Amino acid sequence: MLIKCFSSLEDPRVERHKRHKLIDILILTLCAVISGAEGWEAIERFGEAKIDWLRKWIDLENGIPSHDCIARVMARLEPTKVTECFMMWTQSVTQLTEGEVIAIDGKTARGSFTDNSNKKKLGAIHMVSAWANQAGVSLGQVKTDEKSNEITAIPVLLELLEIKGCIITIDSMGCQTAIADKIIEKQGDYVLAVKGNQQNLYEAMIDFFASADVTNPLCLIQQNEKVDSGHGRIETRRGYLSTCLDTLPHPERWKGLKGIGMIESERFIVNQDTTTIERRYYITTLTDVDKFSHAARAHWGVENALHWVLDVTFREDHSRIRAGYAPENFNIIRQLSIALIKKESSKISIKAKRFKAALNDSFRENIMFAS
Repeated sequence: MLIKCFSSLEDPRVERHKRHKLIDILILTLCAVISGAEGWEAIERFGEAKIDWLRKWIDLENGIPSHDCIARVMARLEPTKVTECFMMWTQSVTQLTEGEVIAIDGKTARGSFTDNSNKKKLGAIHMVSAWANQAGVSLGQVKTDEKSNEITAIPVLLELLEIKGCIITIDSMGCQTAIADKIIEKQGDYVLAVKGNQQNLYEAMIDFFASADVTNPLCLIQQNEKVDSGHGRIETRRGYLSTCLDTLPHPERWKGLKGIGMIESERFIVNQDTTTIERRYYITTLTDVDKFSHAARAHWGVENALHWVLDVTFREDHSRIRAGYAPENFNIIRQLSIALIKKESSKISIKAKRFKAALNDSFRENIMFAS
């Protein structure tokens, strides 16, 4: 299925320059990255060491492509087309359940900037990704020029996704009426964080939850509470949800809006004997406080299970891949690698699985082709 999904990708090279098939280059790159490769030369060395195993799956009629060849091809592939193939594979192996929380958030690849004095200076790329929390897989990603452009990138990403029956969570950058409209148009629900970029709405919600008597049934406030302890701290999280929208400025602007919510996190640090309280505010289409609290909490999965892994395990911020489309395409390869590695069932870390894949052909084969 993996090879089938990526076989339709358009090759940007002219015919007379095609010594190596595009699918061969892509599968070689993916296998190498899963096995720990972080750059073009490492991919070539992996191919030379594992050429007999690779030929079980791809032709490699002219041997292993050089690192320069791999770099040129990855720099020229159209990222939107690569993303389409990625999403085709994701949809073929992932079944989203009703109420799946899809967290949308952006991450900057800090090492991808260009500062060569002989070239045009370019900032680091910023990728906006959609993370399915329960399925534990990235569903797709789009590039923006900078973090502020997430506002325009998120609707593009939503257009590509099948989100019917899912709950979309986005941080305050994505709290925009156009984004809410797009989610409702695609038959999803939303939990959108509210901060100072929606100043009037933000202040109205702070005032409401500060003055409302949560025990008064007329306030229409549901609440729940969960306590966790560990690592020298006790954390109490309280969720509040109200369907009373009368105090909001122009609630009709937000398509599908049914509730306003607050998550209050109270942390007690045992060895310091100190307590801190943080409150976060949301607008939502949900009317059940348990579903709302779960969705708000699940949003952090994109940070912990995707962005942290890209940074720490795949060392994305240290990568100096920056020519052409290569940074975006290599990000997609990393995210596909994470998805494949997570689908392998052994109970060891992603880092350990990559090391084992580098050593063990059978284990790598199970990661790559079992699905």
